[in-house]
Amino acid sequence: MNDRPLLELRSVEIAYGRVAAVRGLSLEVQRGELVGLIGPNGAGKSTTLHAIMGAVPISAGEIIVDGVGVAGRAPEAIARSGVALVPEGRRVFASFSVEENLRLGLAARRNGKDEHALEEAYELFPVLRESRRRPAGVLSGGQQQQLAIARGLVAGPRLLLLDEPSLGLAPAVVDSVFETLARIREHGVTVLLVEQRAQRTVALADRSYVLVNGELRATLAPADAGDTDRLVAAYLA
Repeated sequence: MNDRPLLELRSVEIAYGRVAAVRGLSLEVQRGELVGLIGPNGAGKSTTLHAIMGAVPISAGEIIVDGVGVAGRAPEAIARSGVALVPEGRRVFASFSVEENLRLGLAARRNGKDEHALEEAYELFPVLRESRRRPAGVLSGGQQQQLAIARGLVAGPRLLLLDEPSLGLAPAVVDSVFETLARIREHGVTVLLVEQRAQRTVALADRSYVLVNGELRATLAPADAGDTDRLVAAYLA
């Protein structure tokens, strides 16, 4: 049995010019886990995801996917290795139909197209099946977020990176997003989740890393979700 982490960051440093964005970050994600990366704005969370995808260079350390170092590789090569990023702000193709958006993800599968993956997406997100012929631009914000996540999933990634999936959504829609994340977890998809909603993320994730000013300040378990004092202390450490 392969028990090595699917994703490892070892002492990763990221800088924008002279400004350090991430300092000595080490974390890991095991197969089948949903792991949170939380912290205040400007903590380096999204930068970390983009570094994993190869869109932002690291200045030191290692990024390892399934035992293979990927730092310095082009984003398309990392995507072909089985890593998918659902970026902040959804970014669906508004004039394309829902199904056309999904087929873009299908075309990116490492092992060729698999129509069954499309059916699985519709089973996971029934509202997308109902709207499959409609332009993505007419969907609600929550539905567009489901589409963005589904498009990432149909690519068949080994590792799914989610950047702020609840950003800008109404509270009721946020509930549906977290219900979606729970269903994804039940399907055994490995996820690294960046989120501002700390308490809900800690409750959902196998564990959550707290990043403050680019540094890892705490690692929280689901049981910590109800401990407001510990959450606040982690953010202010």
